[in-house]
Amino acid sequence: MHRKTITSLVLSLFLTGATLAQCPKKHSHTDVYDGWKLGVQTWTFNRFTLFETIDKTRSLGLDWIQAYPGQKISEEMDASFGPSLSTQQRQQIKKKLQEANIGIVAMGVVGIPTNESDARALFEFAKEMGIGVLASEPKAEQFDLIDALCVEYQIKLAIHNHPKPSHYWNPDTVLQACEGRSRWIGACADVGHWVRSGLDPVQCLKKLEGRIHDIHIKEIDEGHDVVWGTGQGRIKGILEELHRQSYQGTFSIEYEGNLKDKVPYIRESIRHFNSVASTLKPTGWKDLFDPKLSNATFKENGWAIESGELACKNKGDVWTAAEYSDFVLDLEFKLDKKTNSGVFLRVGEYTTLPWIEIQVEDSLGSAIDKHVCGAIFDVKEPAVNAAKPAGEWNRMTIVANGSKICVIMNNQPIQDVDLNDWIEAHKNPDGTNNKFDIAYKDLPRKGWVGFQDHGTPVSYRNIKIKEL
Repeated sequence: MHRKTITSLVLSLFLTGATLAQCPKKHSHTDVYDGWKLGVQTWTFNRFTLFETIDKTRSLGLDWIQAYPGQKISEEMDASFGPSLSTQQRQQIKKKLQEANIGIVAMGVVGIPTNESDARALFEFAKEMGIGVLASEPKAEQFDLIDALCVEYQIKLAIHNHPKPSHYWNPDTVLQACEGRSRWIGACADVGHWVRSGLDPVQCLKKLEGRIHDIHIKEIDEGHDVVWGTGQGRIKGILEELHRQSYQGTFSIEYEGNLKDKVPYIRESIRHFNSVASTLKPTGWKDLFDPKLSNATFKENGWAIESGELACKNKGDVWTAAEYSDFVLDLEFKLDKKTNSGVFLRVGEYTTLPWIEIQVEDSLGSAIDKHVCGAIFDVKEPAVNAAKPAGEWNRMTIVANGSKICVIMNNQPIQDVDLNDWIEAHKNPDGTNNKFDIAYKDLPRKGWVGFQDHGTPVSYRNIKIKEL
């Protein structure tokens, strides 16, 4: 193998957290552009609680949010997001975020107090919650204090632009505020509000080059939110300009219209964003299936993707048309009671060979064996039974890398095996029997990925793959 190829492979494995000797310990981040974090500005769901917004963000397959101050936390918690939250309330939010695998990367638009004590409390809160950017519209006399706090806490201040005639509607005013300030002071570029102000967002981005800390991203046509890529179709040019600038940072999806259900529109917009961003500086992550399943094989009318969820409508399994060798597969699944399904890996022939099956089953509370959820079926039990109750979404990350198979489920590493340890047909390394007529070390190292129909309801969503 060429030295450059070897170096690229090692780097790829390092970036995914997977090596031949070590399995990753966490679920994957699946952003398609290397250095961009696409998330939701929670104002998009301001009619819902923060916890409901986190669930909606997870349903969209995103790992990030920008929180707005004042959003109600949950139906059970009589509190609003901000520095006044108690220690216990902050811990509850952190627990919810960890369970959903979502990080708060920014907060805004937030008013920054004029006195140092209260301003410092805001920065302390941001630091504790992992917030790296504060989007705000401060007054000129506040910048000495804000700049000093930004440097001290290493948190960016991003000056946000509301539409004309707000103070910062024109990027020239933002640049004036940044002049002479540290690199921690910059812009929260709301590209939609620039359109509402009669400005060209690409030209505005060019003016702010080197000072952009955050993007509020939306597509505006005739004053209203539309699906990205429709209307005037500005998103492609915006992303290409930010790529030219080597922008590294966050994008906060902000839908402000009075749509009854914004999720389907946002899902389409994400698809457009990813189709553009993945051509510019790709991480390698992509959807395993397209929305119409045109790159899948299955029985006629057997499976469909509806509202972002893959489900069996008739009998039979569903398979990728493409074959995969070494990869990371990230997905979520939801089970009914007593549901049984599975994820098949590297299937070479449907009928004559066994294949690797990661068991998907309603097994909460069951004793750990080689058939509970997360088991390599009939071959290796999971380290823990990590299944959630029926009706809740589970997350699973599967790494297939040479002879290594690793599985993480609901934030817990549950499988770390080397197929080369299975040297006999019908025999597991621990001495137990399995039903397979071939030693697992002899299984194909390349093949289709599939999802099993076992006659019971199961739904999959956010199914993404990255080849190594």
